[in-house]
Amino acid sequence: MKIYIMTDLEGVAGVTDRENYVSMDSRYYELGKELLTKEVNAAIDGFFEAGAEYILVADGHGYGAINQLMLDPRVELIRGFPEPWPFGLDESFDAIAWVGQHAKAGTPYAHIAHTGSHHVIDSSINGISVGEFGQLAMCAASLGVRAIFGSGDEAFTREARSLVKGIETVSVKRGLMPGTGDECTFEQYQNRNTAAIHLHPEKARELIKEGAKRALRRYKEDKESFELLDIRPPYKMVTKYRAAGGRKGYTEVKKDPDSIIKMMNSKGRILPENN
Repeated sequence: MKIYIMTDLEGVAGVTDRENYVSMDSRYYELGKELLTKEVNAAIDGFFEAGAEYILVADGHGYGAINQLMLDPRVELIRGFPEPWPFGLDESFDAIAWVGQHAKAGTPYAHIAHTGSHHVIDSSINGISVGEFGQLAMCAASLGVRAIFGSGDEAFTREARSLVKGIETVSVKRGLMPGTGDECTFEQYQNRNTAAIHLHPEKARELIKEGAKRALRRYKEDKESFELLDIRPPYKMVTKYRAAGGRKGYTEVKKDPDSIIKMMNSKGRILPENN
């Protein structure tokens, strides 16, 4: 069994806000990396106990967020990709999982929600609103790789279960901010969704390990219980961006007649907005 784990930082228990944890110059950045790496190691433990033979961990946070010296030595780490999408994932993997994932932009009661960056209001593929999780899950499905597990904030887990029927999820914190924030500029939105209630990191890791173990055991028994997304060509992606720095917002449109991965890596067409 060959497992791919995509990681991010904002969905980790104990990572309380963007300003203090998420960037290289954040005062608790190294602590954030430690918290993420320990959650990843918990998932790794669960997958290996359930029969995984090989695990590749992708450091998907923009600034990098895996502490390599703390990472379980049984796995390999990928950072830096020939093309951004699908981040080193290919058809040889049996399943894909996420650790530290946050909800998509505009999600009510989410924590540090965004899609790629806090500039985005919403992004959709073939009419389906998706965040970072959904974008990669769709790419994975096009390769025949099933999404089986995800951990992060509670809003993310709802998002994942809504998109991929049967996926196992673990919530490690829950956001408290209502509303979408669609009316916000970039400057207003980037620090909007910081209120949350967190599990203790050790409790979060226990739940992640058990969730990962459950997911892989079920996959081995009945992989069809995890939906393989059926997203068919032609592909069209529409992303709406916020006003920022006094500049108006705009919409970007990407298309490809055959490949969702080629579309994700393509340069879009920009449409001006009146906001």
